Amino acid sequence: MLLNSYQLEIFNNECMPSAMTVQCFAHLDQDVSAALPYLNATLGGFEYVSDPPSVTFRSQGKLITVHGHKIAVNALKDEAEARTIVKWLKREINEAWKKRKEIEPVFHGRQKPKLIEILKLLPKTNCRECGSPTCMVFASMVAEGAKGAEDCPPLENGAIQKLNAYMADYSLE
Repeated sequence: MLLNSYQLEIFNNECMPSAMTVQCFAHLDQDVSAALPYLNATLGGFEYVSDPPSVTFRSQGKLITVHGHKIAVNALKDEAEARTIVKWLKREINEAWKKRKEIEPVFHGRQKPKLIEILKLLPKTNCRECGSPTCMVFASMVAEGAKGAEDCPPLENGAIQKLNAYMADYSLE
């Protein structure tokens, strides 16, 4: 087992103190850097950095970044959800490390969604109903995985399906 223990830190987003979500860091007691290319291969990270090593991916509706000594997770409901996700990640890291001889390591991220393609699928009214000041800002949040088609009230069912289909190519969910 590569990762045995960690310390969990839960906090509110300093930029948005009224946000209804929390963030977490799991400070790892062991260095998992060597497992990151294997984790990237198994979980399909969309960003991989080799120095210092880290992999970022979207899972369970969250953006998750795993560094050698730290895991960062955004948009959590509460501490219980943070504990569940970090526990799952610990299993994934250890499983990828255990099976590393069977896994082809991946040292690059997946292709990212194109902002302009997302924008083409939006109503482009800048109505602000989604909470973003413009459709372009909303499109960037969709590209990052922070928002989804269902977060744009003016989108009709056909457009929602098209946007979800486009984004499905960039997510394991």
